[in-house]
Order: sequence, then structure tokens, then C-alpha cells
Amino acid sequence: MSEHISSAYDRELESIEVLITRMGGLVEEAILNAASALEAQDEEAAEEVRRADRAIDALEDQLNDEAARIIALRAPTARDLRNILSVIKISGNLERIGDYAKNMAKRTTVLAGLPQVEGGTSALRRMAREVGRLLKDALDAYVRSDVDLARDVLRRDQEIDQMYNAIFREFLTFMLEDARNITPCMHLHFIAKNTERMGDHATAIAEQVIYIVTGTHPDEDRPKGDRTSVDSSVAPA
Repeated sequence: MSEHISSAYDRELESIEVLITRMGGLVEEAILNAASALEAQDEEAAEEVRRADRAIDALEDQLNDEAARIIALRAPTARDLRNILSVIKISGNLERIGDYAKNMAKRTTVLAGLPQVEGGTSALRRMAREVGRLLKDALDAYVRSDVDLARDVLRRDQEIDQMYNAIFREFLTFMLEDARNITPCMHLHFIAKNTERMGDHATAIAEQVIYIVTGTHPDEDRPKGDRTSVDSSVAPA
């Protein structure tokens, strides 16, 4: 009987890992599809991203319910409890990334009716592609319990911040050159900032992986490359 209970418990733990993997896959798709819709100014594709976000939200609810049920019924050991609680946090990070992708899709509809900013959407798609890779590696680190890969994700987030800084400067230049660019560039800047925040959530997932495996959070403060709020050389006067 004890072996049967243990086997059922193992399957329950595996089930929440499967849900995280499924949710992560949907979020990766949302990032890439939203960026593609933005570059192509494809309003129909953007609307599909918005509709697909409901499935991401539903998976978060399902995962949280299952995690709460396991905690209530199984009295998990310290390591298992650490894993379950971290999975709840990871699902929250994935849900936020999905929301940012949905917001990108919403702004795509607005931008379709505004003057085009040459090269702006292409730069954002490149940035979104890098964020998607960062998220994929963070999720792979979770599945494989790979601390080294998780730490690499933390390091590479600085590259996303640097891409954001470059895009910020570019949009600022466009706005200064032609007042007609102000409104579209503001929308594009919000998209860029939200994409940078997606990277932050991917690194938060990597931090949870380190915590699951080692039992401790990363000791060092994660360096940030986004200087737009503190560096007068990139912030508007």
C-alpha cells in the first residue's frame, strides 16, 4: 500500500512539471507570434495572440490548484515542498510574460493606424527572439535541474538590457528628428520595455531553478544593464 501511495505521489509531482512545460511552450509561442505580428502589422495574427493568452491563464489556474491540493493532502518533504512552491512562482512568471506578449499584440493593432518607424519593429522582433531563447533555456534548466544553465540565463539577461538601451536611444532620436514619430515611437518604446521585463521574468525562473536544486537563492545581486532610468546619457531631458 505504501508503494502504491508513493507511486501516486510521484505521478502527481510529475503532473505539475508537465503543466509547467506545457505552459512554457505556449508562452514561448506567444512571444514569437506577437513579435511576428508586430513586424508584419498583422492585426489578425495579433488578435490570435490575445485569444491564446486565455489558455495560458487557464494553465496557471490549473497548476496552482494542483499544487495546493498536493500540499494539503501529501504533506510533502522539504525538498518536494520547495519544488512545489517554486513551481507556483514559475507559473506566475510565465503568466506575466504571456501578459506582456498580449500587450504587444494590443499595441500592434494601434500601430497599424500610425506612421511607420523604419526599422523599429524589426529591432523589437530581434529582441523578442533573444528573450524567447532566454526563456527556453530557463525552462530547460528547470526540466534538467541544470544550475549551470540557469546561471548562464542570469548572465545573458544583461544582453537583453543592452538591446533595450540601444532601441531606446534609437526611438529617442526618431522622435527628436520628426514630431510625427512621437506617438508611434512611444508605443514601440512601451513594447521594448515590456520585452525587457519578459527577460527579467525569465531570469526569475532561472533563480527559482537554482533555489530548487541548491536550497539557496543566488548570492550575488543580478547586474542590470538597463540604464535608461538612471543614466542621463540615455534618458530624455
